[in-house]
Amino acid sequence: MNREDIPMLKNNLIYFDNGATTLKPQCVIDSVVDYYSNYCANSHRGDYKNSLIVDKMYDGVRNKIKKFINANSKSEIVFTSGTTDSLNRVIFGYFKHTLKAGDEVLITESEHASNILPWFALSKEIGIKVKYIPLDDNNEVSLENVNKTISDKTKVISLAYVTNVIGDIRPIREICSIAHKKGILVVVDGAQSASHIKMDVQVDDVDFLACSAHKMYGPTGVGFLYGKFCLLDKMKPVSYGGDMNAMFTSDGYMELREVPIRFEAGTQNIAGVIGMGACIDYLNSIGLNKIVTHEHKLKEYLVSELEKLDNIEIYNKNNIGNIVAFNVRDVFSQDVSIYLDKYNICVRAGNHCAKILNNVFNVNNTCRVSFAFYNTKEEIDELIRVLKRISNIYNEIL
Repeated sequence: MNREDIPMLKNNLIYFDNGATTLKPQCVIDSVVDYYSNYCANSHRGDYKNSLIVDKMYDGVRNKIKKFINANSKSEIVFTSGTTDSLNRVIFGYFKHTLKAGDEVLITESEHASNILPWFALSKEIGIKVKYIPLDDNNEVSLENVNKTISDKTKVISLAYVTNVIGDIRPIREICSIAHKKGILVVVDGAQSASHIKMDVQVDDVDFLACSAHKMYGPTGVGFLYGKFCLLDKMKPVSYGGDMNAMFTSDGYMELREVPIRFEAGTQNIAGVIGMGACIDYLNSIGLNKIVTHEHKLKEYLVSELEKLDNIEIYNKNNIGNIVAFNVRDVFSQDVSIYLDKYNICVRAGNHCAKILNNVFNVNNTCRVSFAFYNTKEEIDELIRVLKRISNIYNEIL
């Protein structure tokens, strides 16, 4: 699907590491090059033609994101450097100032480090308690387990919409409904979901949503934070500097600008923001529903083919999504990745920034195949063909 749009695929590459980052379509690359080549200027700084063009392009992306996730207002969209940055801004800019010692935050053991470590840090700083929602037999989050884990001290539930190892899709809408009835706020890590499922922040009723452009066919080093305006208006900036202030005086007085500009101190990644707008246009042109259907068929096909091999252990074959985690028995996952790379097949190996998930899998490292719209069954066939010959692995990689 649309493989001709991806320049890197012309290099005879089979790229199965889309959970780490996605390949970029030519239109996204062109949008970044166009900015640097034809109208490069700072945003919100100049009164000349190129600067005004930048303002229009830059500010227009906020509206594209608003429509993409169905936010109520473009003022609810903050440009960040990505999901990690977004989550840190929420945790240290909002919850640091609203939670108190003894308050509980619910996460799971299958969360990415970006949705675990900031909560750990906040726990040490102000004394909150981090609790884990147990995963069910399919390593997924059930509403029953959410309900059982909530206590009268629970103030936040912070979960990935789609996890980056198991690949399960969480029932975020239902979790938000349960949470809000009890006065609990919900933070959503959307890094793995933005380009794979249609998210609607108003229908789901999420309070905060963090996303990265590079996982949705856009540039690296840029992303966005969505927050309900009433929450963003109470959030404190974690960075101070140019453009985010309305005025300041020598005696220390300062006034901050309106939401969301007060959270965007200094010169932003303008080229990245423009590229992020291009990737949203591109995704809209293909259609997320079409992408989802294609990726789910690829996962089903890969699982069925891997199950035919006697030496493969699959860890998430029953989960719906675009990710397959597996190991070759008695072969270290990184060795498998190095072996596959000899055949121009790219997979991820390791713990995938989910270092405590071994408590669930009872294994520290896995190989991960994560699909995108441009992957094909023929690529899976090549992967299977190469895996069938893996008994020769150490002759080939040593």
